[in-house]
Amino acid sequence: MAEFQSQQYNCGVKGSAERKGHGFSTKCASLVKQQRARLYILRRCATMLLCWYIHGDD
Repeated sequence: MAEFQSQQYNCGVKGSAERKGHGFSTKCASLVKQQRARLYILRRCATMLLCWYIHGDD
């Protein structure tokens, strides 16, 4: 339990330190990367569902 609490504390300190060092372009790049990952997952899911629908008629 103590190990978990120390990890939470370290993450909080690291997060606040990183926020100060990040510029606007870095934040935008991070958001773009996150959105691309979400779109990739949605595309894969849609493709899978479509393939199951098409091949389910056989």
